[in-house]
Amino acid sequence: MESTLEERRQSETPRSEIVVARGLERTFGTGEAQVRALEGVDVAFERSRYTSIMGPSGSGKSTLMHILAGLDRPTAGTVEIDGVEITGLDDGELTELRRDKLGFVFQFFNLLPVLTAEENILLPLSIARRKPDREWVDLLIDRVGLDDRRTHRPSELSGGQQQRVAVARALVTKPAVLFADEPTGNLDSKSSDDVLRLLRAAVDEFDQTVVMVTHEPDAAAHGDRLIALRDGHLVHDAPPVSADAVIELLKTLA
Repeated sequence: MESTLEERRQSETPRSEIVVARGLERTFGTGEAQVRALEGVDVAFERSRYTSIMGPSGSGKSTLMHILAGLDRPTAGTVEIDGVEITGLDDGELTELRRDKLGFVFQFFNLLPVLTAEENILLPLSIARRKPDREWVDLLIDRVGLDDRRTHRPSELSGGQQQRVAVARALVTKPAVLFADEPTGNLDSKSSDDVLRLLRAAVDEFDQTVVMVTHEPDAAAHGDRLIALRDGHLVHDAPPVSADAVIELLKTLA
């Protein structure tokens, strides 16, 4: 009898690498219209670290994140998240893993307009039919600076406040990994800095793992590690150092 997803999780021993990808390939289209978005990418992400992923348009960075997060399936290769090989999961198991193990923050906030800020934050728990840890929820809401906005709906919040709701929503389940796809791409500089500081605090204070795709050098410099892709290949993997150093790196990739 095949083991259940939960049994597979419990059989694995904890290790430093929370996400491991081997030989990732992703091809779109056929014939002359075929595009090879990823070509043999091997990469791993350690627990409790903040990694930024960059690259020119069409480099494969968003494709890589979507495959790592189980939002897309690779043409070839494997991905493990917290000891579970996700590329072999069926749709139901993959949905369960994303719900229980992953948090997501996107460029567009994806909040439900009919729910208050607090209800949006609690939504992942409501879907999973899990009782909120009120102490943790209150701490999160306070940490993202929205204690006085709990009952406000998205239309009553600024863009920066909506993204802070999205960050709190991503963290409320205490995920194994938080994936952020251009989380500051729709924000002004002050709101961007607020969100980036929150992601940094999620790692430093809450022991989370953050993997972020961004095209902004200032955003990338908040991380512990910078990965860069070009034409579907991983071509850089090192600490980001500074925004100026990131800009120089991007010039070499263009």
